[in-house]
Amino acid sequence: MELEATAIDIGTSRPLVLLNTTDADELGAHPLDRVRIGWNGETVTGIVKRTDELVEPGTVGVTEPLHAVHGAVDVKLAGTPRSVRYVRKKLDDVELEPHELGRIVQDIHEHRLSDVELGAYVSGIYANGLSLEETKHLTEAMSAVGQQLSWDAPVVADKHSIGGIAGNCVTPIMVAIVAAAGLTMPKTSSRAVTSPAGTADVMEVLCDVEFSLAEIEEIVTETNGCLVWGGGVDLSPVDDEIIRAENPLSIDPPGQLMASVLSKKRSAGSTHVVIDVPYGEGAKVESLVAARELADDFKRVGDHLGMDVSCAITHGTDPIGRGVGPALEARDVLAVLEGDEDAPESLRLKSLRLSELLLEHCGVDASAAELLESGQALERFRDIVAAQGGDPDVSSADLEPGAHSTTIRADRAGLASRVDNRQLCDLARRAGAPLDSRAGLVIHQTAGTAIEIGAPLYTIHAETASKLEEAEALADRLEPIRVRSKADALVERR
Repeated sequence: MELEATAIDIGTSRPLVLLNTTDADELGAHPLDRVRIGWNGETVTGIVKRTDELVEPGTVGVTEPLHAVHGAVDVKLAGTPRSVRYVRKKLDDVELEPHELGRIVQDIHEHRLSDVELGAYVSGIYANGLSLEETKHLTEAMSAVGQQLSWDAPVVADKHSIGGIAGNCVTPIMVAIVAAAGLTMPKTSSRAVTSPAGTADVMEVLCDVEFSLAEIEEIVTETNGCLVWGGGVDLSPVDDEIIRAENPLSIDPPGQLMASVLSKKRSAGSTHVVIDVPYGEGAKVESLVAARELADDFKRVGDHLGMDVSCAITHGTDPIGRGVGPALEARDVLAVLEGDEDAPESLRLKSLRLSELLLEHCGVDASAAELLESGQALERFRDIVAAQGGDPDVSSADLEPGAHSTTIRADRAGLASRVDNRQLCDLARRAGAPLDSRAGLVIHQTAGTAIEIGAPLYTIHAETASKLEEAEALADRLEPIRVRSKADALVERR
């Protein structure tokens, strides 16, 4: 069918085409069917939306990913991608073959799957999991798509935390320490998936995080390190599409998590990687046994990809740092690097310990504590911020949280018997983090602390009054910092 293509000003990640109902009926196209559009000797595929009013008969509307298509085009029905059958297999809990996983990855990359089908893939992985062999082949397939970074250095350091811990922003401090030690550490980070801030969100408070491959190479050549958003340079781009589908559901299944992390590391040219696996109540991994199993699987998949992977299993029962949210976590990072005596000790100690592990893992004889305390790490961090277009003189005192705030106080005396990371993260997200960079929480208490009546437990910050109200309403239903006295034998009455 010959139609006239016209751009529709709707920003979509999927290549959607709008057909008038009359043309769609003649073509036999139903909602979410695919059509193949022939144009200027090229062929592109779009996903059908039917409409009575947005486009006239004889016209096909194309959304943002297809805006290059214009003028007279030939529109034909296309078949359902083979990968949809493989997604169905995973929903039926059938183990997928390497070529089937490869086809799913390729079709995600080429935008051949609708949002519904991509959501079904994520749901299948979440419900039925991935075997170790599936994870190995999925990681390999994901890292083969998109661009690749390569470095002259024989050792390229990297680090990743699986997340789930409020305020766990050790990465910028580690990059500063490791780069100051002379190692190459081109850190490509993700934005938040289920947390109130990813490393890229935190760094974006201080400087740019989106760069081309050539610009990243220039930054790393100048400073030994960088802290950039991996999605901005097309490293394992399928991972970003999958994260987009996971985000509304706030899920991050273990097999897909490993494929996500290690495909990015392989694409970034990393040779030696330390993975932080926090465990505890409220963390993504709740038991030590499960943490050890995940760490072993990370190492096995790393071996399959030719990367030297080591895992650090850490306590995840308490938040790391005080701030939760991009600006508040950036403030904590700067305070640690500046040697501020009021900097959160938990963030400083964890950053030092993981830096020591990474330096040792890479065979470098250097003291992380000395590099931090001497100011060398701060100097290197300022170099990186400047190279990424930020203000190298920014300090922790310059970073203000959202102006709308409220402090939640203890209504009883006792001990802080539990701090729930998941609830804290939910509250920070409800306040607007990470999209509102100055939104989030400041945590005033940790587990085991003696609490008096009226003592501040945490403060919610938001950029708008309406989002603060939403967070307050959620706080009324949650108890992220549980205060109990020894006399509280009765947990609850139902």
